[in-house]
Amino acid sequence: MCTRYISPEDREIEAAWYIGARSAERWLRSMNPLRKGPFIRRARDVTEYERELAVGQWGMIPPWSTSNIPQTKPRKGEVKGKRLSTVNARTDRMEKSPTYGSAWKKGQRCIIPASSFDEPNWESGKNQWWRFKRADGRPWGIAGLWDTWTDLKTGEVWDSYTMLTINANLHPLMSRMHRIEIDKATGLEIFDKRSVVPLEEHDFDRWLTCTVEEAREMLVLPSVGVIDAGPASDDGAPEAEEELVEV
Repeated sequence: MCTRYISPEDREIEAAWYIGARSAERWLRSMNPLRKGPFIRRARDVTEYERELAVGQWGMIPPWSTSNIPQTKPRKGEVKGKRLSTVNARTDRMEKSPTYGSAWKKGQRCIIPASSFDEPNWESGKNQWWRFKRADGRPWGIAGLWDTWTDLKTGEVWDSYTMLTINANLHPLMSRMHRIEIDKATGLEIFDKRSVVPLEEHDFDRWLTCTVEEAREMLVLPSVGVIDAGPASDDGAPEAEEELVEV
């Protein structure tokens, strides 16, 4: 799962995605969970198709939440639920997910601009962050979902978004990222490497407008040729998210 990335500046986003209207909201370029960042969606309040730049929380807010911090539904006897990790949505679970299912079925897809994103590499026995950029120098356009949530206490409406991930076991580069998980019940290794889904420029508008069936066909791994990756050479990237319940 991706838990840290660098967002482009607004002028870079406007140039790369031909967005005419600049968002009034600002964002930190160094992104980690629950920070507000930019994403591109189909404009909601226009008759004809347009792209729209929005700013929302990275980490989808479940519909049952009592705050913007994602949590599980409280179990009997619990005052509040456990903290949820909703920055990434597994595509093999999202259709039935109470957090992501509605947004997927309603076609609330988005594109998350990223100058680079980081993934953990544990081949040495300890984590070495690797940074992923596009080989052509352009920003990534990562496939995602967005939704809105209303704070019942204040009436404030929040936009939030998540990055979609797919299995990357057979990818020559992405399969090297992340640790191999251990099944707590059996003690056996679980080899389920994940990758975000970068979109190519010619697919941006299709992703924002196509049917759910067509969108599923677009969930593919990036070719090695478009990736420029290696160990991160600085400490300026945001800290990774703590271990949380993933949905």
